[in-house]
Amino acid sequence: MPIPMALVFSAGISSLEIAAAREIFGVARTYLADPWYELVACVSETVRSCDACRIDRLCGPEQLVDAHTVIVPGWPDVTREPPADLVNALRDAHTAGARIVSADTGAFVLAAAGLLDGRRVTTHWAHADLLAARYPRVHVDLDTPYVDEGGVLTSAGGAATLDLFVHLVRCDHGAAVAKALAHHLVMPFQAADEQVPAAASPEPGPDDRVLTDVLSWAAERMDQQVTVEDMAQQANVSRRTLARHFRAGTGMAPLQWLLAQRVQLAQRLLETTHLSVEQIATQTGMGTAATLRRHFSRIVGVPPDSYRRWFRGRDRGREGPASLTWR
Repeated sequence: MPIPMALVFSAGISSLEIAAAREIFGVARTYLADPWYELVACVSETVRSCDACRIDRLCGPEQLVDAHTVIVPGWPDVTREPPADLVNALRDAHTAGARIVSADTGAFVLAAAGLLDGRRVTTHWAHADLLAARYPRVHVDLDTPYVDEGGVLTSAGGAATLDLFVHLVRCDHGAAVAKALAHHLVMPFQAADEQVPAAASPEPGPDDRVLTDVLSWAAERMDQQVTVEDMAQQANVSRRTLARHFRAGTGMAPLQWLLAQRVQLAQRLLETTHLSVEQIATQTGMGTAATLRRHFSRIVGVPPDSYRRWFRGRDRGREGPASLTWR
């Protein structure tokens, strides 16, 4: 049977996040996986619409306990306490084993329910300080678009919410289905074991001078054909010893780290410059456009040209939510 997904609905919430939930979970995509999802809206207030969205499927807070996943979109007023019946229902659903997900300032609702205590979470950057101050047991992390803490997941909002929803599909149906969905939505996809780290530079332990020095040296030479042998010679250690330092400090093999750094640099250049793919291949040390396209597509999930169009289209989309109708 379809996986039951409950979307918490409140007056004033963003239609962008409702549209994302509807697009991922509310459209029958049994051609990708069967069964797919069944999306219903949970209301704790007398409300049937939000902006241009209309709800057809309704449930009350007491029914959240039956959901596989509960999604709490951005809370419209972070100065207002969420309804007690909603907070209690979220606690009950979590206790019953439901996966609890928040987008944007929806993290405030989860925090009010005590579900974020001791957890690493993210939220919209404009409200991060308030969340941390109001709930000191919550560890706010703004260096990642979404955080998966197992049974509780949070996103920073906007496009990051769509990324998180695709991640949920990956958790439920596997990477192949999630990648096919991302391709259909014309958005980048990263397999769980191929994600480029969020931070531009890894942070080795303070006592690992070998790794600290060689990472800095290599990072300054991304436009050159640096090899593992070159890095080992620079660090004055054997290749085996270098690999041990890399595994301990970055969780990657040296070549894997080099490739991740080159792809990250390619992403930044695609986002911020008008350089051609051939020019970016040269500046990232990939050598040829074909090599860049092969590695970029494998790690990011889309070719460089598509990534550039997607990124700039996403920025245009931030200007305001589109009008939509819930069908």
